[in-house]
Amino acid sequence: MRQRPAQQGPETGSNGAGRDRDDSGRPRNARPRDRLGRPLARDSQGDPAGPQPATAGSALSPEQAVRTAQRLLDEGRPFHAHEVFEDSWRSAPPAERDLWQGLAQLAVGLTHALRGNAAGAVALLRRGADRLAGYSGAAVHDIDLAEVVGSARQLAGRIEQDGLAAIPPAALSLPLRGEPGGDQVR
Repeated sequence: MRQRPAQQGPETGSNGAGRDRDDSGRPRNARPRDRLGRPLARDSQGDPAGPQPATAGSALSPEQAVRTAQRLLDEGRPFHAHEVFEDSWRSAPPAERDLWQGLAQLAVGLTHALRGNAAGAVALLRRGADRLAGYSGAAVHDIDLAEVVGSARQLAGRIEQDGLAAIPPAALSLPLRGEPGGDQVR
């Protein structure tokens, strides 16, 4: 009869080396990433313009999160915008979790588009838009959600119909705020 290997403690990986974990014991991926969120070698510099991972208790206010995410989207860094939205999602009151999760899904959809994954982009843009549709009757945290949902659906349709090669990278953003730099889907 084959014996099962001993269970490993929360601080060890399959090779017994220590693992980077957050305060609740969940593993964190501390590897540096490029501007589109792809993991790099552990000794790489990584994208210095991306936000630093939030730690427990250091989440941004909703207004700061939206402002930071819009800046990152405008800079062509949707993966990092996703990280901002994910931090907000984890710290949001239950009534707002779908809002932040939907915004994170849109940012992941844009990330897939910039990485050349049309099917993933379409799926995540639509999933995020569907999640946000329930909020689209009002502006929440200065986000015109009806415009964001419409832009995400329009972009998903264009990608599905014309492919990613027909869409300029500058069009792969979403207008979260009505401020300069918040480009609409063209």
